[in-house]
Amino acid sequence: MRYDGEVIGYRQLAADVERLAHWLTQALPVGARIAWLTHNTPEQLVAVLACARTGCMLVPLNWRLTPRELEELLADAAPSLLVVDRHCAPLYTDAMRGLCEGRVLSLRDPGSPFPDLRAAWQTATPARDLSEVAPDRPLLLVYTSGTTGRAKGSVLTQRAIAANAANSHAMHAMSPRDLVLTSLPLFHVGGLDIQTLPALALGATVLLHARFDADATLAAFAQARPSLTVQIPATLQALLAHRQWTATPLASLRTIATGSTDVPVALIDAVHARGVPVIQVYGATETAPIAIYQRIDEAYTTVGSIGRPAPATEIRLVDAQGRDVGVDEPGEILVRGAQLASGYWRDEAASAEAFAGGWFRSGDIATRDAAGRYWFRDRIKNVIISGGENVYPAEIERVARRERSLADCAVVGRPDARWGQVPVLFAVPANGGLDRAALRASFTTALARYKHPRRIVEVDALPRTALGKIDVGTLRRLAAELQD
Repeated sequence: MRYDGEVIGYRQLAADVERLAHWLTQALPVGARIAWLTHNTPEQLVAVLACARTGCMLVPLNWRLTPRELEELLADAAPSLLVVDRHCAPLYTDAMRGLCEGRVLSLRDPGSPFPDLRAAWQTATPARDLSEVAPDRPLLLVYTSGTTGRAKGSVLTQRAIAANAANSHAMHAMSPRDLVLTSLPLFHVGGLDIQTLPALALGATVLLHARFDADATLAAFAQARPSLTVQIPATLQALLAHRQWTATPLASLRTIATGSTDVPVALIDAVHARGVPVIQVYGATETAPIAIYQRIDEAYTTVGSIGRPAPATEIRLVDAQGRDVGVDEPGEILVRGAQLASGYWRDEAASAEAFAGGWFRSGDIATRDAAGRYWFRDRIKNVIISGGENVYPAEIERVARRERSLADCAVVGRPDARWGQVPVLFAVPANGGLDRAALRASFTTALARYKHPRRIVEVDALPRTALGKIDVGTLRRLAAELQD
């Protein structure tokens, strides 16, 4: 790994993992949870691998959450230890100490009042054999964003993480020669599992950034010359808007992987114009996350597709009655494979519902074409039923984004006495203002009348969750409050 001027070889990584693993066996019981509240650091990856050697579980925490939200997650996970770095120290509260059995360690923070994690593990002595941990042992407890209610903790086993790594190797045609740039947060499976852990499993090199920064990412493209990176639509947009985008050399990049939400085709086209193929990956925290992905050799010819099923992964599309749908018919994505979470932490009812029969019910709608490629349509919970017809907000958004006077947008449903629901478009104008007439005209030529937004509401920015996704719940509330 390379991190902030440090170069960490595999020999040093192995030694650090061994030391931390021995310390964990002396300090914590098997199965203990370790809550991790830091920006990206090499120590977090050391901790994942050390937990794999000892049977402990790592609980990566989202540092974009509020202290109260973090306290709720800690209360649910009941960790035996909390690790905090200097960047996240302002989020720490006295209540958190009680929620982690009074054990708090610092990381890369000389001014912290808490003991330093690295100093603790450096003194550890071998305690027992570390090699015999069952593959079905839980390794990661990763919480969903919780935008629709209480966050759920997905339990990912060692077997799931290993299966996901195999999917990543196939997806990227990854080899030990690859240099992976990781700037997405490691508290999310997108940053941790799509490329980072798979690269370490294969003997590749990881260039780790503490957090995403457009300046640092473009500088890395030019100077470090990575061959692979994952960027979500929000970070891609930041890169494209940067003054150095067109001048930054990108020849080293074999591909940029993206996903997390519906990806605007305009973003993909803009990267393709620079000669870099963009491949979409579909999945969820519950699928570790790789379930469906686009092949590099199909990137330019199937723009907008989420691809084909990952190796050893089964995909079904089903209707509301659970029946398989036909070609080009929309259905809910069901996933079955070794990469699935074993369930939700301390929530048997939710686990039984989401993983019934060994299939994970994603809550996402897609279609499958005659060639076996999948195309994302929308979240089931986002579907607007207007006059008995299903209206997919993502379909309206794709059309709207073609209008140059629009910088960003989102569509939600609003209650309507006649139609049940009608679409409302929240629009962020581009520089120069929104051309409403052109926007309305684009809907007339591309969409059936019942899909047209009944209202267009201009806003300065769209509300977003801690993971950078559009906060649909807030927009629904705003839409419901609109006056007729």
